[in-house]
Parts: sequence; structure tokens; C-alpha cells
Amino acid sequence: MKVFEFFGNWAEQRWAWTSLFLSAFVLEMTALYFQYAMDLKPCIMCIYQRTAVFGVLFAALLPLCKNNLLTRFIAFVVWGISAIWGLLIAIEHVDLQTNSNPFFTACEIVPNFPSFMPLHNWLPNIFAATGDCGNIDWQFMNMSMPQWMIVIFAAYTLAFVIVLFSRLFTKRQF
Repeated sequence: MKVFEFFGNWAEQRWAWTSLFLSAFVLEMTALYFQYAMDLKPCIMCIYQRTAVFGVLFAALLPLCKNNLLTRFIAFVVWGISAIWGLLIAIEHVDLQTNSNPFFTACEIVPNFPSFMPLHNWLPNIFAATGDCGNIDWQFMNMSMPQWMIVIFAAYTLAFVIVLFSRLFTKRQF
């Protein structure tokens, strides 16, 4: 039970939310570096993954502003949804890139954001898709960018699950 208490206390610690925020911020800055310095064009799946990382970033920002039961609850919900959704999108993106028949590999060009929040119109430099989902333009250690995003989103999801269950088992609250 000491392990649950250890992880369960993280949600009340400013450093934990700061670490989550900074990790997402670094990922967003890295994505913009890839886009503008390395001239790698983001596809629609990249934009959705970028949106999921922004979700993690904003989730961490809430308890940094005010850490109470309500902000932690909202942060946990947004963090969980963003991490899991990002993981699913990254997996789908890898499937598109590794499809044996490239003629059936297609993705949308215009992001399907809600009509009340057209991010691609408001911030086209960040949320406009200009690349092709099937292209593998960058690799590190034999893994493409969406494969690395699977690792990153899996880590976010695992951290979310560990902290959430630790909170529920020890604190009986968020």
C-alpha cells in the first residue's frame, strides 16, 4: 500500500503537474521545430496527435493554477481522454504508414474539429494539415514519428492509470 500512497500523493504535488506540463510543452515545441525548422509537413493524424498533446498540456495547467478537488478532477478527465485518444490516433497512424497497399492509404486533408472550435481556422500555423499520412519523412532509432508517439502516449496513459488508481485506492478521491 506504500506504493499506492506514493503515487497517490503525486496529484497534490505541484512538481508532478509541472513535469506533466513541461513534457507536453517540450513535445509541442519539438513538433513546431520539426514543422518549421526541418520543413516536415504535418498530416491530419499528426495534427490530431498534436491536439491530444495540447490536451495533456492544458490538463496539467489547471492544477498548476489552483490545485483543488475540482481542478484535479477536470485535469484527470482531460488528461485521461487526451492520452488515450492520442494513443489510439498514433496506432491508427502507424497502421496507415505500414499498410501493404498504399492505394488504400488515405487520410483527410481538413481536420474534423467541432464547428464551435475550428482550430485549423483560428491557428492554421499550428493546426493546419499539409502533409500526407502515409509518408515516413523522419525516423529515429528505426522508429517513425507516430511510432514514437505511441511510446509517448502509452507513457502518458500508464502514468494516468497509475496515479488515478493510486488516488482512488488511498485517497478515495481525485
